[in-house]
Amino acid sequence: MTFYINAKERHASIRLGTSLLDCMRTHPIPWDEIIFLCIGSDRITGDSLGPLIGHQLSKYHLDHVQIYGTLSHPVHALNLSETVEKISCRHPSSLIVAIDASLGSKKHLGFITVGNGTIAPGAGVHKKLEPVGDVFITGIVNLAGTFEHLLLQTTRLSTVVSMADAITNGILMAYYEYFCERPLPFLEVRQPEEEGRLRSWVNTTPLAASASEPYGRR
Repeated sequence: MTFYINAKERHASIRLGTSLLDCMRTHPIPWDEIIFLCIGSDRITGDSLGPLIGHQLSKYHLDHVQIYGTLSHPVHALNLSETVEKISCRHPSSLIVAIDASLGSKKHLGFITVGNGTIAPGAGVHKKLEPVGDVFITGIVNLAGTFEHLLLQTTRLSTVVSMADAITNGILMAYYEYFCERPLPFLEVRQPEEEGRLRSWVNTTPLAASASEPYGRR
């Protein structure tokens, strides 16, 4: 399943964190550390979602976590294969969460997608790169169609930053609940029954769609 989460909704981070946590717990391959592979370029606004998330996550120095792709050291088309090979050698028993910006349909603009499986970076701008990741998180920052490079260059920075904040907070929530068995301090006000409703939401919402549904993922 691929879960679609509206980044502008109040509980977007909690819903993303719950979905990511489910992916982490149900992934069929055993793993002992998690790799966040944050793909994109800091030179293009719409493509900077991944590096911005990597930059934010790197401030927390999380145990059992390695981050590849930040604003200062981005992972993009020119070094993606090299980076994936490095991860394979250095972290053979890891769960790779691939994070990237994407282009999609009008009804999914501003949505975050989460699910088990790989993504094909660059597909939205017609680049043929190897599929990567065991789990994916994408942010649909603009519309798919013609002139994709121009669309990425003219994407509003506020869209990318707000989406990066929601994704980062969701990742932190999933991390603390998985590795520390406790939520982040700012999420402790959540009641158990609310968590149950949120888990039910990500399983039953009509926005949840199969991974095969086309939406122009990059």
